Amino acid sequence: MSSKFIAFISALGAGLLVASVTYAQQPPPKPNPFDVVPDKMPNDIPYGAPISLDRADAALAAAVADSKKHDWKMNCAVVDSGANLVSFKRMDGAQLASIAIAEHKARAAVKFRRETKALENGVQAGVTYLLTLDDVIASRGGIPIMEGGKIIGGIGCSGGTGSQDEVVAKAGIAAVTK
Repeated sequence: MSSKFIAFISALGAGLLVASVTYAQQPPPKPNPFDVVPDKMPNDIPYGAPISLDRADAALAAAVADSKKHDWKMNCAVVDSGANLVSFKRMDGAQLASIAIAEHKARAAVKFRRETKALENGVQAGVTYLLTLDDVIASRGGIPIMEGGKIIGGIGCSGGTGSQDEVVAKAGIAAVTK
């Protein structure tokens, strides 16, 4: 055997030895938090009777008033406990794309029984499987409307930044919940 061949085999063996020692020193993989099985169903909030048109309009009036106070042009929607549109307001000059987004936020808040901010936070934290679920909108501004511990509807606002949308939606919620 040639000395070059022996040197090659020696180098290869040393490389494999270093690689196996390096691999063996890696920390064990972290457990997947999604493998944890909770004892109780998260967000197990019951659906109630649908919000009335009068209350939906009151929520939208408060949302629009708050939006005007800040000089924000918004689209705002209220859906019932079945995620069906009850009432809608489009302010003059509001972004056209936000018409559908406002309704989508309201529907998602009802269907997923949580604020759309929670979906936004999940996606930002790397929980990307949320994006595979039907009807998800990972943008704040959609909030369930609660009465007696039950979801009676949802409000969605869009047209500004996510934080502006959320402020206006909360003003609408405050007008119809105590």
